[in-house]
Amino acid sequence: MQTLELQKTAAQVRIQIIKSLNKAGSGHPGGSLSMADVVTVLYFDEMNIDPADPKMEGRDKLILSKGHAGPVQYAALALRGYFPKEDLQTLRKLGSKLQGHPDMKKVPGIEMSTGSLGQGFAAANGFALANKLNDDPGRIYVVLGDGELQEGIVWEAAMAAGHYKLDNMVAIVDHNGLQIDGRNDDVMKVTPIEDKFAAFGWNVLTIDGHDIDQIKDAFSKARECKGMPTVIVAETVKGKGVSFMEGQAGWHGKAPDDEQTAQAIEELGGEA
Repeated sequence: MQTLELQKTAAQVRIQIIKSLNKAGSGHPGGSLSMADVVTVLYFDEMNIDPADPKMEGRDKLILSKGHAGPVQYAALALRGYFPKEDLQTLRKLGSKLQGHPDMKKVPGIEMSTGSLGQGFAAANGFALANKLNDDPGRIYVVLGDGELQEGIVWEAAMAAGHYKLDNMVAIVDHNGLQIDGRNDDVMKVTPIEDKFAAFGWNVLTIDGHDIDQIKDAFSKARECKGMPTVIVAETVKGKGVSFMEGQAGWHGKAPDDEQTAQAIEELGGEA
């Protein structure tokens, strides 16, 4: 897909995030919006997938280790054709398959149930290692939050991936600098991220996580890298695309009201 089309699709993903969270009355907009560009490129350009056959052999897989950002994955899956877009309006409702965190047993296209931070990254190691053992060509992509890097299990997984030379795995760190309690640097400093991953034997790339061409180029470079896993440190803005949410930790985990939703959708170029 061309850059302009991907930009338009990312805007639609953001609109669906806002609409679904407003309807739910709860959820996590900040870290969902910050990953919309990366997730859009993955589902609409990078990954070898088939919405008509979600369990296709040899497919690529995306694990959202920061599971609270489920709305961005749900929005992308719906727009890609995995389930009806109307289902997004059932987010977090009793009986809905679209729970607050992704559930692989209920939602087509969800490869791993996530939510407890760090565990999705560890599971991604298992997927990548299994693919190696089974000569499965599928690649594994895993999205982590920067606050998530405060979890010890993340570094156990990073160490294992480097040890086993999992060059079929790409980790993307959503480096927006904010988490639920404020600035990462105030809660528990996670930088320098690049140096830490490099020390564990990773190929490290740093990009503007909202520049479609940089995102595409990074995934291309990751495919070319052999003998070591790749981490893409995506410099992003929490709440990207919605003026009153951008760079505001308070929008980590609350839903917009009707007036805020209307403003957000207008800013994103959509209709309420």
